[in-house]
Amino acid sequence: MKSRNFILAVCCLLCVSFYSCKVNYGFKGITIPLGAKTISVAMFQNQANLTAPVEPQLITQKLRDAVSSQTNLGLMKSGGDLLFEECRITNYFTAPQSIAAATSTTVDQAALNRLTVTIKLNFVNKLDETKNFTDREFTRYFDYPAAQSLSAIEGAALDQINRQLTEDIFNAAFNNW
Repeated sequence: MKSRNFILAVCCLLCVSFYSCKVNYGFKGITIPLGAKTISVAMFQNQANLTAPVEPQLITQKLRDAVSSQTNLGLMKSGGDLLFEECRITNYFTAPQSIAAATSTTVDQAALNRLTVTIKLNFVNKLDETKNFTDREFTRYFDYPAAQSLSAIEGAALDQINRQLTEDIFNAAFNNW
């Protein structure tokens, strides 16, 4: 009887021990300095010649959402421990990417166009100045058939471009890429 109680007690202890232990695995590799509690993301400004009117708001919100969902930092309007500042859209253009061969009745025409968006920003880490960067440039693009107008694809294109730009910015600031 004593050995049965002993085995039961050991089993209970093991269950309690395993239940209280946690192993956290992550693949993001995010490095946030100890003591960082808040982050600020300045509104993007348009410095490009031609830009979709909503692009500054879209990219700003996408970056704020990424920071909020992927870190435990509190989002502030200004003055955070970590800051994205002087955020600006510096280039926004569409250009032909590939040319369709001319036939006897037509001239060379674009077969594929590319919308390119370039942004620059500064990242300030008040707790570890070695992680700061200034005027870091990020560029992404979206290819689309020349038969479609920019206005027809712009919403989907900006969604994809802004997602990629946000990932690039996040990785540069928090993953040392």
